[in-house]
Parts: sequence; C-alpha cells; structure tokens
Amino acid sequence: MGQVAAAVGDRLTILVDGGFRRGNDVLKALALGADGVMIGRAPLYGLAAGGAAGVEHVLSLLRMEMERALTLLGCHSLDELGPQLIRS
Repeated sequence: MGQVAAAVGDRLTILVDGGFRRGNDVLKALALGADGVMIGRAPLYGLAAGGAAGVEHVLSLLRMEMERALTLLGCHSLDELGPQLIRS
C-alpha cells in the first residue's frame, strides 16, 4: 500500500477494505498511507449480537486496541504514524 500512496500522492483518497477486525491492523494501514479504513463487518457483527449497544461495544474495543498500540509505538496521535514504524 505504501507504493500506491506514493504513486497517487494527494490526487486520490485511499480507502482500504478487507475485513479489518483489530485496531492494530487499522493502524498498520494508516501507517502505510491509507486515508481511511473500512471497518463495516465488525460493527455489523456487534449489531447482530447486541443491537446498538453491540455496535458501541465493538467500536469501543477497536478504539482501545488502537490507543494501546499507539502508546506501545510511542505515538501520541495518528499523525505520527508512518511507514518507518512497519517492520517488513
């Protein structure tokens, strides 16, 4: 994805989708240059299991995972993410 982001620059918005279910996977996509990550499946599972409260719970879990991963990376915000944080 980093090569795609470099090739299109600011001309396009890069949205990725593909079954993202964990917060650290969302951070990886953002670090590699995605402008946004589609997380529709996880909230839909939450909706099916618990209605609106289930969606809130799933989104809360995702947020906590992302916050924890950012902390472990030493980042204070999403703006500090970049490809240098990804080990290939």
